[in-house]
Amino acid sequence: MNPEIMDKAHDESISIEMSFEELLTTAVRKIPPKLMEHWTGKIHPGDAVEIMNKMPAGSVGLCVTSPPYNLKNSTGNGMKEGTKTGKWKNNPLQNGYTDHSDTMPHEEYVEWQKKCLTAMMRVLREDGAIFYNHKSRVQAGLLQDRHDILGEFPVRQCIIWQRNGGFNFNPGYFLPTYEVIYLICKPKFKLAEGANAQGDVWRIPQERDNPHPAPFPVELAQRCIASTNAEIILDPFMGSGSTAIAAEALERKWIGIDISKDYCKLAKERINAAKSLFRK
Repeated sequence: MNPEIMDKAHDESISIEMSFEELLTTAVRKIPPKLMEHWTGKIHPGDAVEIMNKMPAGSVGLCVTSPPYNLKNSTGNGMKEGTKTGKWKNNPLQNGYTDHSDTMPHEEYVEWQKKCLTAMMRVLREDGAIFYNHKSRVQAGLLQDRHDILGEFPVRQCIIWQRNGGFNFNPGYFLPTYEVIYLICKPKFKLAEGANAQGDVWRIPQERDNPHPAPFPVELAQRCIASTNAEIILDPFMGSGSTAIAAEALERKWIGIDISKDYCKLAKERINAAKSLFRK
């Protein structure tokens, strides 16, 4: 890569420790097109926070992502580490991810996700936003929501992703059949014209025939992206490539990150297959 471009990349990314006010108002910068060519249209293997902290500040229009939920760190017997009983025993996530066990101590998980969101906020333009897909769960008999992660971030709205059924059957509460997409916005973010009419409950089925243990539906990612005018879309937990496929379908640029080389390979295969269909 051109050394001059790499110097510009370094200058843009060295100021990682921003105040929260600075994160909210990161200026819309004129990023050299050649600089962003290094990032767009590629899946970058490695740690999400480390890679995002190397990216130019204010360079991304939208983040669409669904991080690991830390489901195997459970007080119950559904997916608890070393447990093969319970109603979740046939769920693909029983074995975790290829490079992530999904069993972090809760406090460590919360701090990790805060660092991830802080890094996303830094790379966002001042008119950008994050569609952050997560879910609540019951721990020790009480609802565990995501306020401990999201409390300090500017959540503007909660969008309900209504799935087709669920798998966590428990006699103590009703079957969970939805997840939440938290819309975290920079001050100048606005939806694309007419997008607000679709409402805040999205009924989209889970994705089938995908070897990833927790695939993010392409249709869900596509609806998030199509709701905005963002030109560059980032997914720091790319998984099987759904966000990139959705961006390709909408003719937007994208950047993917994933720590698993296996999932990077899977995503590339799925993206290439989708691109060949789009050309027909």
